[in-house]
Amino acid sequence: MNSGAQGGNVVTVIAGDGIGAEVTDAVLRVLNAAGAGLEYDRREAGVGAISAHGTPLPQSTLDSIDANRVALKGPLATPAGSGFRSVNVAIRKHFDLYANVRPVRTIVPGGRYEDIDLVLIRENTEGLYVGVEHFIGMEGDPKAAAESVMITTRFGSERIVRFAFDYSLAHGRKKVTLAHKANILKHTQGLFLEVGQRLAGDYAGRVGFEDRIIDATAMYLVLDPYRFDVLVMENMFGDILSDLMAGLVGGLGFAPAANVGERHAVFEAVHGSAPDIAGQGVANPTGLLLSACLMLDHLGRSATANRIRDAVSVVVRGALARTHDMGGDDGTAAFTNAVVRALG
Repeated sequence: MNSGAQGGNVVTVIAGDGIGAEVTDAVLRVLNAAGAGLEYDRREAGVGAISAHGTPLPQSTLDSIDANRVALKGPLATPAGSGFRSVNVAIRKHFDLYANVRPVRTIVPGGRYEDIDLVLIRENTEGLYVGVEHFIGMEGDPKAAAESVMITTRFGSERIVRFAFDYSLAHGRKKVTLAHKANILKHTQGLFLEVGQRLAGDYAGRVGFEDRIIDATAMYLVLDPYRFDVLVMENMFGDILSDLMAGLVGGLGFAPAANVGERHAVFEAVHGSAPDIAGQGVANPTGLLLSACLMLDHLGRSATANRIRDAVSVVVRGALARTHDMGGDDGTAAFTNAVVRALG
């Protein structure tokens, strides 16, 4: 990851809710089998933390992430009425994890698309998701209208666009596409576009650049995703299109994610906690496992990360083991066992 944060051998691990414990245990087993050389400071967050800590985001968990500077996090559920709009958002805000990195790559062959290899980089702290909104009362109706404010700053735009270009250079990528709605939102999205066009000059001859209207980007991601490489956009657009891109490779169960700031980084499963299958031993650990590979890259252990990625590819492409969402009948343990064997 393109960040000043480089942790040591200890990482904070948050299993999370629902299937979180199952996929986390599977991932830690693979990391250990691959010789990752990490120690794990296991902490709690989400619904499961409330009974012991009285809050879905205990201070002890935040302190652990602060100390270790790197965390691996399973899916978290946010209880209604907890005071948190999202525990995930609260963690990102607390550590100013401004860059959300979502690579998608084809793992299971025979799908609607083959050989997908894209990266979406999403601004993680601004836009409509800052939550500046309120009701407006009229004619006796206190909720006659609702208003939400999109906040875009030059500082926030510059650091996420520069992150996208630097990421492209570091990973041998050829082109950055800035997706926006500046044709309609001329101030907020116009500022984002202006910043992107200006910064593109700093990378001319090294990384290509284009800008596209967000709705056209969505259409072309379905019609011809191969025209893209690295995409960068503001918060809500990135939230939506990153899920669309995950759909190109089979869904969120195959999609890793990193949230990166200047000093801290949190690597997470982006799929939900799936309480309907929790405890059944059928969950697919691939999303969190690939997120752990991003974590290893961040920690300077890319050789180990690539060994794990190769093992997953051998298992899935060779049909040595596949969970239900891959079209197979294997459970979490059988899939994990196969990946461990493939590591040699």
